[in-house]
Amino acid sequence: MSLRRYLRDRRLPLATVLLAVAGGVIQLLLWWMGPAPKPNDVVGPPRSGYTLNNARVTEYNLDGKPGLRVQSPHLERREGDDSLYLNAPKFQMPAKQAGASDWQGEALYGWVNKAGTLLKLQGPVTIYRPAFTDARGIVQPETSIHTSEVTAWPKENRMATAEPTHVVQGARTMDGIGMRASLNDNHLELLDASHIIFPPRARKVFPTRPAPARPASAAAGDGQTG
Repeated sequence: MSLRRYLRDRRLPLATVLLAVAGGVIQLLLWWMGPAPKPNDVVGPPRSGYTLNNARVTEYNLDGKPGLRVQSPHLERREGDDSLYLNAPKFQMPAKQAGASDWQGEALYGWVNKAGTLLKLQGPVTIYRPAFTDARGIVQPETSIHTSEVTAWPKENRMATAEPTHVVQGARTMDGIGMRASLNDNHLELLDASHIIFPPRARKVFPTRPAPARPASAAAGDGQTG
């Protein structure tokens, strides 16, 4: 039997062997010429998602002092994402001024990023601060903010929204569309269609001075005739 006839009769198994050899050579070339695998930055096993009921979360500053505090009846951390999703969250942002009351608030839904630097409040949002006496001895009235869809930066005590906003500060009320607020220095800015109502000032009432009494001799002289 000639070699040509032998190869012709066994061409199918021979082709299979040649394809397998070629595939192995290509795989070796890819392994040799390909880039090195990227190092894995995760230390330890990957974190999984979880759900907490009646959760309390406290974010601490670099100096170890407590910062943003959040409570929620339902908190979810989804797999592959370090941010937090909250239902009906209530939160407290500590005041930066000595003696000032902390800001408190609640919303329908909330979201906090991994670093705790960004807070989003969805649905109706209410933010409140009780009255307090500042370092100058001046009483600062209680303040409440009613709006929706708020973006806040807790570490900077800033917040903003593009939605209608109603602010009550003591006897003064303010309404507008869109708001920017810096809670550190109590600066609040209504961006459009603003309307402010100031309480009327109480008018000062000065006591009436009685007319001076006239001397008796003068009074008697007025009744004399010449």
